[in-house]
Order: sequence, then structure tokens, then C-alpha cells
Amino acid sequence: MRASSALVISNVLNGKSLTESLSEIKTKVAIRDQAMLQEICFGCTRWHIQIEAILNKLMRKSLALKQPIIHALLTVGIYQLMRMRIQSHAIINETVAACDEIKRSWAKGLVNAVLREFQRNEKKILASLNTDITIQESHPEWLVLKFKRAWGEARAKKIISNNNIPGPLVLRVNNQFGDRESYLKTLDERSIKSINTKYSPVGIRIIEPIPIDSVPNFCDGAVSVQDEAAQFAAPLLDIKSGQLVLDACCAPGGKTCHILEQQPNIKSLLSIDISKNRLEKVKENANRLRLEPNLLAADICDVDTWWNSMPFDRILLDAPCSGTGVIRRNPDIKLLRKASDITDLATRQLQLISALWPTLKQNGVFLYATCSILPEENDNVIKEFMTSHKDASILNINETWGVETEFGRQLFPEEKEHDGFYYARLIKL
Repeated sequence: MRASSALVISNVLNGKSLTESLSEIKTKVAIRDQAMLQEICFGCTRWHIQIEAILNKLMRKSLALKQPIIHALLTVGIYQLMRMRIQSHAIINETVAACDEIKRSWAKGLVNAVLREFQRNEKKILASLNTDITIQESHPEWLVLKFKRAWGEARAKKIISNNNIPGPLVLRVNNQFGDRESYLKTLDERSIKSINTKYSPVGIRIIEPIPIDSVPNFCDGAVSVQDEAAQFAAPLLDIKSGQLVLDACCAPGGKTCHILEQQPNIKSLLSIDISKNRLEKVKENANRLRLEPNLLAADICDVDTWWNSMPFDRILLDAPCSGTGVIRRNPDIKLLRKASDITDLATRQLQLISALWPTLKQNGVFLYATCSILPEENDNVIKEFMTSHKDASILNINETWGVETEFGRQLFPEEKEHDGFYYARLIKL
């Protein structure tokens, strides 16, 4: 299992997403070990920058380039010694033994020596690390600077700290199946501790995370897994019976399904995504919930290839973004994203809004959403769009969640609560 963990981490450090790499390797590991595999891989990724600093103290030369798999295995060992409740001797023995599994038996002595050195001198080594927040909280410097510039020192520190706390398991109750109070009783009967979400009227937070196959009636469509912040999208659209609705960039389908659960009497819901593979996930989720969205694989910027000239009453654009509001669920963002990506993403986001705007009916509502907490992808994009589109006006979001910005509302990742998210609501004059 340590060998499998090292393979996942090596793939991530080579540019592959954590989710993709983990899903490929997880099936090759015994079911009893899969939870630990996931914990190690997420932990190593979450704390990678700090672990790198530790390895630099323990070794004269990094093995990251010449022996990336051994480098990853050492990362796995250091993470376990620091943050997992396993006997140190067991961690070291199992990690050293993994050298055989990855066909690097010659490295056993090296791995043993490095890990034992850390075990003996952990307090001294940790005390010698740079006190800068980039090392102590394991965040890239460019991202720390952006958080501070956007939100100030105090809020930036809170964001960064919460990024290192795994997000809670949150469910969205399917109102077509039953109400929230009834489902809470079902959970209580199964001795599953849970509470209502703070803001969403259909959200439930599971106190102690459980496997998805242990969630009552999940396969029957009673609930879906969806963070509370994402549950705000469908209500903000304020959809009425008989309306035409577009969900652009719809995969994996959480918001598409919520729209249909909330307003089953809409005239039509068209859900578009550029990826056919990702649309399969939308279809899978909709089938489980007994919903029937109209799914289409298309580039939404190439409007002439998919639009039938019937204007939409409501458009939801959950735009591709940096994901800086969901780092706690996707810690590889800290390793795979670059500062230059933000400008490119903002350009793409503006293109998407501009392409979709002509398809919106007069007095129609356009909801722009991202899971980013960077103004460059949020308020700045809306500001630039409105500068060149005089028929666009802001509809205020009169809610108590998040903080009000110039054009919308910004949510930040909160411990035991919602992820970071941004919403802006526009009306076509």
C-alpha cells in the first residue's frame, strides 16, 4: 500500500491530477487498505511543500529528478511519521519494504536512514524550518501573495489554514424523494450523526465522514453529495414553471440535477459540457435521481453549432476556474496551478460569458459562478464584461452567507462548513 501511495504521489508531482491518479491505482489495492491509501495520498499532497523543506534538511541532494519514485516514497514515510497515528517502527519498516515492490531494493538503506534520522530529530528539524507561512502551512508563495492582496493578512491566514482541513461530507436532499427532516430521522435511526447545513434548506452535514455506500437510500436517489456553497446556485436562478434554462459547463451534474429537483415543471433544461466523458457522469447522476436532463457535448463558445435561436430565460455558467476555493478537497491545486494560469482562466471566463449572453432572453437572469476566491476570476471578470455590455445590469444577491463584493457575493472555505465559492447575478435589460 505504501508503494501504491508512492506511485500516486509520483504521478501528481509529474503533473497528473490527484483524483485521476488515485482512481487508477486504488482499484489495484485491497479494499481494506483503500481508505488509508486515500488518506496518505491526500495528506502527502496537502503537506508536500512542507515535506519538501524537511527532506532538504535530511538529504544533501534531492532525488526528485533522478529517482522520483524514491523521492515520493520518502514523502509518504515523512507524512506518516508526522501526521498519522501509526507506530513509528511500523511506518519505517513498511516504507522500507515498499522498495521491493517498486523494484528499488537498492534504496532500502537510504530510505531507512532518512526516516530514522527524522524520527530521532523530528522536533529539532521542524524547529529549524523557515517560519514563513508558505512552509508552515504548505502553500505556494504566489498563492499566499494573491490571498493577502485580495483579502488582507488576517483573512488570508484563515483561508490558508482552512485549506489544510479536509472538507466535510455534505448531502443535498432530493425534494422529489422526501423532505430534510424525514431524512435526518433516517440518519438518526442508522446512528449516523448529522446536522442541518447553516444556510441551504436542503443541505445536511455528516458529522463523522462515512463511505458513500453507507449513505441511506443514496442509490435510490434520496440524496446527492454536494457542498453547501454549490447548493446556492439553483435557488439563485429563481426558475419559474415553463421556462427555458441552460446549464453551461454542467459536469459532473450536481447543479443540473438540483435545478430539476427544485423546479420539475420547467419547459426545458439544456445541459452542455465540452467533454463527452464528463457528460457520462452527469447522465449517471441523473439516472440515479430519476431525472432526465437534455445533455449535449459541445463547445459553448461555438454557439451556432448548438443553439436553436430560442432565447433562454435562465443561464447558469459554472465557469472553469482555478479551484482556489476547493483546495481542501483538491490539494493538488497547490502543486499543479501556476500564477500564470489565473490570467488565462480569466480570459476564458470572459469569452464564455460573452458567447452566452446573446442567447439570453430580455429580462432573463444570468448566474455566473466559480469555485475560486480570487477577484481576477470573479469581480474583475464581471466588471470587464459589463464595460462592453451596456444591456447587462447586476441583480443583488440578498443573502447572509459570504461577503458582499462590488458585483456579487464571495464565500470562503470554512471549517466544518461550506467551500469557497463566488456568485454574480446579472439581468439582461
